[in-house]
Amino acid sequence: MTHPPSVTADVTGALREYWLARVAQHTQDSYAGLPLSKFPEDLRTYEHLLWEDAPDTVIEIGTQAGGSALWFRDRLLDLQRYSRISTRPRVITVDIDHDSARENLARTPSEGIELVTGDVRDPATVAAVGRLVGDRCLVIEDSAHEYDTTYAALDSFARFVPAGGFFVVEDGCVDVDAMRLDDAWPRGVLPALHDWLATEQGRAFRVRRDLELYGVSCHPEGFLQRT
Repeated sequence: MTHPPSVTADVTGALREYWLARVAQHTQDSYAGLPLSKFPEDLRTYEHLLWEDAPDTVIEIGTQAGGSALWFRDRLLDLQRYSRISTRPRVITVDIDHDSARENLARTPSEGIELVTGDVRDPATVAAVGRLVGDRCLVIEDSAHEYDTTYAALDSFARFVPAGGFFVVEDGCVDVDAMRLDDAWPRGVLPALHDWLATEQGRAFRVRRDLELYGVSCHPEGFLQRT
């Protein structure tokens, strides 16, 4: 069995050193044999959101290797098993290149995962997703972590979030200097989020800082709920 390298915490040491070790660790993690680059603390928060909101659809913007799409599909199946949802669960995952994800997902049961290949900034991509959504959606922005893609995702995909539902903007940590791994990281997630929240559409959402539950999260200010 393959596991990511372990990380130990020295309670007398610097928190930044622990954070950097965790960031390096999470890029080597996996789920069901597929790469999955998400902190377990954030995945646990997602489990709470999914149970509370009971969406039948997850829209994931940014597929990478496909591991997170599979993880979300399995969590939706759990909701169905516990009778939290009654309709067929579906994960719609968007990326400009699905070659790696398609190859990975072909090696495991992946029914219920829809790959939409396209640019988040393209209205045709949004329209393609709109033809697939179910009754209640959770939207996750995890694309390029730059201003234009983050703003486009919020501007175009927030419409799919129902009252009380959630939109999660991932990896705002790229804009927090103390959390940046190195200068090669992109920037622009939090500025785009702040600008969008000031719009008429954005004012329909509130930032749920209380959902950064476990002390370590890649998504500062990123948990949004439609009021």
